[in-house]
Amino acid sequence: MLPSRTYSISIDRNWRDLYEAIWRPEVFPKWASGLAESDMRNEDGKWLADGPEGAITIRFTPHNDYGVMDHWVDTGEGKEVHVPLRVIQNGEGSEVMLTLFRQPGMDDEMFARGTKWINRDLRALKEFAIR
Repeated sequence: MLPSRTYSISIDRNWRDLYEAIWRPEVFPKWASGLAESDMRNEDGKWLADGPEGAITIRFTPHNDYGVMDHWVDTGEGKEVHVPLRVIQNGEGSEVMLTLFRQPGMDDEMFARGTKWINRDLRALKEFAIR
């Protein structure tokens, strides 16, 4: 079992509308700099991008009625990293939650850096979502 932390941000937008605006993989680079630093491209059913530490391949949960936007990132080291991401109802608005799993070999500094990055990306998502 991996240690984990879940981070969230409240966004004043109907959760279903928000989900519909952001679920597509090609939208992620507009707010998720921790995932992709370039446009994502679909090649033979795989999403490819330049990540913070090099080329990555990403698999995404298909569109669904539940606000689930999980994705699995393969950095080319032979192991996928699961990133749970949810958009849920919060009153008239929404809550976006992302869980960071501390990977084997990830020291305290790396985990803290990941935490800062996630929170920065969630703030960027909020700005993107309310425009």
